[in-house]
Amino acid sequence: MSRSDVDVLVIGAGVSGLTSAVCLAEAGLRVTVWAAEPPERTTSYAAGAMWGPYHVEPVDRVRLWSAQTLEVLRKLATDARTGVRLVPGVEASRKPVDPPEWGNQLDGFRMCEASELPDGFGIGWRYAAPIVAMPVYLGYLRGRLEAVGGNVEIRRIDSLDQALGVAPVVVNCAGMGARDLVPDPDLTPIRGQLVVVENPGISEFFSEDTGLSPDLLHFYPQGETVVLGGTAQPGEWSREPDPDTAAAIVTRCAEVDPRLRGAQVIEHRVGLRPTGPYVRLEEQEFDGARMIHNYGHGGAGVSLSFGCAAEVHRRILQG
Repeated sequence: MSRSDVDVLVIGAGVSGLTSAVCLAEAGLRVTVWAAEPPERTTSYAAGAMWGPYHVEPVDRVRLWSAQTLEVLRKLATDARTGVRLVPGVEASRKPVDPPEWGNQLDGFRMCEASELPDGFGIGWRYAAPIVAMPVYLGYLRGRLEAVGGNVEIRRIDSLDQALGVAPVVVNCAGMGARDLVPDPDLTPIRGQLVVVENPGISEFFSEDTGLSPDLLHFYPQGETVVLGGTAQPGEWSREPDPDTAAAIVTRCAEVDPRLRGAQVIEHRVGLRPTGPYVRLEEQEFDGARMIHNYGHGGAGVSLSFGCAAEVHRRILQG
């Protein structure tokens, strides 16, 4: 492969990498993705995933990226083949908290009456948000990429230097891989574990505002299944499901909706959210080659994906 074969080389096949590749390829650029692992082995595959720009900086840029992504996800939700659906539900807290500042962007946002809250919860709000079945969605994105001539190659590299010279522009969407590839020692994992169960009849999501606790509580219906979560364990690298953690997740969720008690477990998922002080979306020059970094999205990769991809495209055009 040489410069004449490809305009942009994207590193990483999670949601940020695939979305960036799709946007660039559909704009007429020749795009190849190099990934250490296929999409179904990425942290993105393991995600819940519901739109919501939680705990990610810088606020002003995140606000723009997330709003742009929300607009796209709403459109994708009209096509069942994408794996994206607009789902109503409740987010609540046991302690006094303010509702999210982005709430008014969501359909039907309103504060809950006390009668609408589970026992033990003091405040909450209802809205409808995009919920994404990631195994379906990643396949959809890869299909879109391949439909316009892009491709994904499983190719592990040890340094971003190995990507320079392959294409005039390299886009680094390596997620946690960027810690070693850049290298960027400020990038750390926040481990997330989920349990996927057969759906016992749940049609609305529930999410608890748990603050900085490592023990999360949320469940997202995805047709015949429900994704239960979760954890947020800083500095934990293990991608193996922990049985005790899984049992605790099910117990927490079943306390809110007893229908989940005893639901048939289908799958366990673990992902490492790539988390830094801020999302890194910026450009570097290397001996005439251009490197655009797009990583460090924490648990908001899906929520920021199309907004960040649009900025990557704009930077390439500005050349």
